[in-house]
Amino acid sequence: MSTTVQSRDGAAIHRLPNAAPLQPYNPGIPFDPEPIGRVRVNLAAVERRAATLPGRRTVKKEWQAAWLVKAVECIDLTTLSGDDTEGRVRRLCAKARNPLGDELREALDLGDRQITVGAVCVYHRFVEAAKEALKGSGIPVAAVSTGFPAGLSPLSTRVAEIEASVAAGADEIDVVITREHVLRGEWQALYDEVAAFKAACGSAHMKTILGTGDLRTLRNVARASWVAMMAGTDFIKTSTGKEGVNATLPVALTMTRAIRAYREATGHVVGFKPAGGISTAKDALNFQFVMKEELGNPWLEPGLFRMGASSLLADIERQLEHFATGRYASFDHHAIA
Repeated sequence: MSTTVQSRDGAAIHRLPNAAPLQPYNPGIPFDPEPIGRVRVNLAAVERRAATLPGRRTVKKEWQAAWLVKAVECIDLTTLSGDDTEGRVRRLCAKARNPLGDELREALDLGDRQITVGAVCVYHRFVEAAKEALKGSGIPVAAVSTGFPAGLSPLSTRVAEIEASVAAGADEIDVVITREHVLRGEWQALYDEVAAFKAACGSAHMKTILGTGDLRTLRNVARASWVAMMAGTDFIKTSTGKEGVNATLPVALTMTRAIRAYREATGHVVGFKPAGGISTAKDALNFQFVMKEELGNPWLEPGLFRMGASSLLADIERQLEHFATGRYASFDHHAIA
C-alpha cells in the first residue's frame, strides 16, 4: 500500500510508489559450493558507495514523513533484555498495535489507515503472552531461537527450541548460525545446520541471523548469505544486536546484492532484516534507500524488509511530530518504545 499524510500547511504528502505484494518464497536449493567459491567483494567500492549513499539519496518534508511512516510498518519491535517481564511484553504489544498514537495519527491526517509495526520480537518465554496481547491485530510474533545470541548450544537443543516456539504460536523464528562454520569455511556444515532449522520451523517464516560483526570480512558475509539462502531461509538478518558491530551500510549492501544474485540464479525471493544499532530516523531512511536502490520497491514493504529495533520508533515519532506540529517532543514522551 502507499502512504499519504498531510503537512502543516495542508498540502498532501506525496505517496511512496506502490509496491508489488511480494512475500518471501525460498524453498532452497541443493548445496552447491560453486557459487560460494565465486563470491568476490570489492571492499573499497562497497565502502565508497556506503559512504556516499546518505548524501546522494535524501528525502525532505512530506516525502520524508511518508518514508518514515512506511519505516514504522517495517519495524520488528523488539525486547530482548535479561529483565524482560510479561508486563513489559504486553506494553510493547500495545505499542505495536498503535505505534504512532491517536494524537499523532490525527495530526498527520492518516484517517482510517491502519498503522502497525511489522512484528513483535521476544524470547521464547514470552511468545504466548505476546500472542495473547496481539490477538486479532494480524501482527506476527517473532521468537529468537537456537541458543540466541551465541548459537553454541547442542544442535538437538537448538532444534527443540525452534519446535517449542512454533508450538507456542510463534509466526516467525529468528535463528542464529554457528559463526565458526563461516570462519573455518565449513559451508556444507553451515548448510546442514540452517536446513535443519528450516525443517523445524514448519510453516513459520525463518530469519537467519549471520552475526556479521563476528564474520571478519564482507566476503564471509556474502558467502554465509548464499549458504543460508541455499538452505531455504526466508530472510537473512545482519545481527543479534549483541555483537560489538551490528548493522552497517556496507554489510547491508553486501547482503542485498547476494539476495539479488540468488534471485537471478534461482528465481527465489528472500527478505532482508538489518538489526542492532538502528536507533535514529536517519538510520532507518538510509537502510530504506539501500532497499530501494539495490532490490526495488517490493523490498520497501514489511513482507520483505524488517528492521530489528527497540529505540528506533521513539525517534521516528519525534521526527513525525516535528513535521506535523513544528515542535520536537522529548524522548521520555515515547519511553515505551
